[in-house]
Amino acid sequence: MVSKIGVLTSGGDAPGMNAAIRAVTRSALDLGWEVVGVAHGYAGLMSGEFMPFTARSVGGIIQQGGTILGSARSEEFKTVDGRKKAIRNMAQHGIDGLVVIGGNGSQTGAYSLHQMGFPVNGVASTIDNDLVGSDITLGVDTALNIALEAIDRLKTTASSHNRAFLVEVMGRGCGYLALMAALAGGAEAAVIPEIETTPEQVADIIRKSYARGKSHCIIVVAEGAKHELDVLMDYFKDKKGELGFELRGTELGHIQRGGEPGAFDRILGTRLGAGAVEAMANGTYGVLCGLKGNELAYTPLADCVGKTKGVSESVYKLASVMAK
Repeated sequence: MVSKIGVLTSGGDAPGMNAAIRAVTRSALDLGWEVVGVAHGYAGLMSGEFMPFTARSVGGIIQQGGTILGSARSEEFKTVDGRKKAIRNMAQHGIDGLVVIGGNGSQTGAYSLHQMGFPVNGVASTIDNDLVGSDITLGVDTALNIALEAIDRLKTTASSHNRAFLVEVMGRGCGYLALMAALAGGAEAAVIPEIETTPEQVADIIRKSYARGKSHCIIVVAEGAKHELDVLMDYFKDKKGELGFELRGTELGHIQRGGEPGAFDRILGTRLGAGAVEAMANGTYGVLCGLKGNELAYTPLADCVGKTKGVSESVYKLASVMAK
């Protein structure tokens, strides 16, 4: 029976992580459990960076971006000895359960602890939205809106100067952010890892946009695409005057992670954090708490790790139709 749990954030930060930390803490305290915050992810788990949490410890954090616990990557934790060290540290501090807030790598770490017999549940959190087990993951909505605001601003200046812009967004090997930003931002195309678009195809899209009399052309590029921003800009450097539009490139980068989480991510973080604790209270361990439809879903970590979720081909086709 769990009576004292730890909570940690791992991997890339995502807007709404603090809402999840708050929900885990207050839900567990409501059950009469003790709660410990683990600083710096799995590295802190091995070094014993534990902080007792009360309800007041997580007061006023729901609106904050990033994670108050910090995050770090750890090569040592990937080893059996590293994980044994983490489990020993938790045992010495009376911690008998753990909630891990993070994406693919983080949940792989959670699964490895589960395989060693330690009670652990995950919260689906990554702006990439590539995690199996949740239709949408924590941080995606805010990151998407940040990217959309940037695209809207770039469209204004592009129209003023009759330019084309290649806008690179984050997402690693998943094109969700790029595709949805293109669809919502009225972009002419999305270059994503799941569907290859050659540089000459991009050039053709730009030329056709110019020929149709458009005042601008916006193409959203996923950082994990085969032909990402640098590749495309290098391809076009000797093609000045061939596209109609003057071409510029913009990389949004980590700006998409920062800032205050929107309402959706605050609510989602709260629901997922509380859901992970509720599952643990019911004796369910080794699951990822995510959202399917509008309901909480619990997927075995074994079904999540080592896999990634792709994008909808029908949405890709819809974005192409809307760009005409």
